[in-house]
Amino acid sequence: MDRLLDCLNWPVPVSGIRKNPSYPCNPWLNPEPREAGRLRITRYIPAMLVDGKPYRTIWLPDSDPGLVQIIDQRKLPFAFKIADLRTTDDAARAIVEMQVRGAGLIGATAAAGMYLAAIEATTESDFEAAIQKRAEFLCEQRPTAVNLRWAVERSIAAISECESNEEKVAAAREMAQTVADEDADFCRRIGQHGMELIREIHEKTGKPVNILTHCNAGWLAFVDYGSATAPIYAAHDAGIPVHVWVDETRPRNQGARLTAWELGQHGVPHTVVADNVGGHLMQHGMVDLVITGTDRTTFTGDVANKIGTYLKALAANDNGVPFCVALPSSTFDWEISDGVNGIPIEQRGGDEVTVMSGVPVDGGGPEQEFQIVAEGSPAANFAFDVTPSRLVSKLITERGICDASENGVHGLFPEKFS
Repeated sequence: MDRLLDCLNWPVPVSGIRKNPSYPCNPWLNPEPREAGRLRITRYIPAMLVDGKPYRTIWLPDSDPGLVQIIDQRKLPFAFKIADLRTTDDAARAIVEMQVRGAGLIGATAAAGMYLAAIEATTESDFEAAIQKRAEFLCEQRPTAVNLRWAVERSIAAISECESNEEKVAAAREMAQTVADEDADFCRRIGQHGMELIREIHEKTGKPVNILTHCNAGWLAFVDYGSATAPIYAAHDAGIPVHVWVDETRPRNQGARLTAWELGQHGVPHTVVADNVGGHLMQHGMVDLVITGTDRTTFTGDVANKIGTYLKALAANDNGVPFCVALPSSTFDWEISDGVNGIPIEQRGGDEVTVMSGVPVDGGGPEQEFQIVAEGSPAANFAFDVTPSRLVSKLITERGICDASENGVHGLFPEKFS
């Protein structure tokens, strides 16, 4: 165990991860959990890198109970900052102000927020009423990402099985760790399955595979690995040549600020393009595959994702380019069948459209904000759109790849339809 810790040179206390000595240098390999002495090995090494060191996006330090730590994504790519969360309000603020963002990480942060809520509830006379109030408060923060309520409900279920307040707090903490670990492992599996699609294209053409992404569905949007980027990282690490077209993803520029940064940290070749370049690239045979993530996908295959995804899918369909969506099963909505009419679309403040931020071109000085719209012009800010299943080539999940249809999803998750 000490050898493994020395090998990884851990920069932060990634709490609760039980290290697997059988694969210290290849996180894509995953032997089944097994006993090692008295330690049950069930959790995995963080794989994504910052300055050559592995990080998760969220962790619970053992050294400080009641503390949750996250990477503050608002500061990237110009500064790498760790933020502390100690209250339910802190967790809610991190979600709504997009210190954390992305379906998987929102869910993990919500579960961690429920742990903090459980600690707070022990100070009140009615624990059950207090925890329920905080649970609903967390669920209100982002309406589109289904992982948020899913994680909160799992925490409530775990807490409800306990008798004492101390047991309830412990159960909430364990569930927060479980949600994070599952998210990382599911994304790793998505990478393994999706890598085969990339391999097939490379073996057919003998050339680097050009992949277009939209927004950030990388490890920054999850706990580790990412969804849309997991196949890219797995292919790159396996020696399959890839190049990623990263669109900027207005209005918050998650592609330019986050996807490009994390791909660069991992050494993956990439090029940043303006949002509307995707159609041109596809028309001229410069895209072999589109992979996006999703914040909510119906069991019939309709996909809600960052605004502009629908336009990418239309362009891909018109040019015969496979359009695939990568997601862990926690992102499925098992109740809604019509995504266009049933999935709530978050509308955020217009200032995200009218104001941009960055650092001076010469690299000197702190990040600054700039008004880019004429004074007095109102702005609408629809954060997501829905791509109908007919435009989605395949869904890539932790259980495998399927058609974007009720029958396809049923084939991988039959227990959800019983």
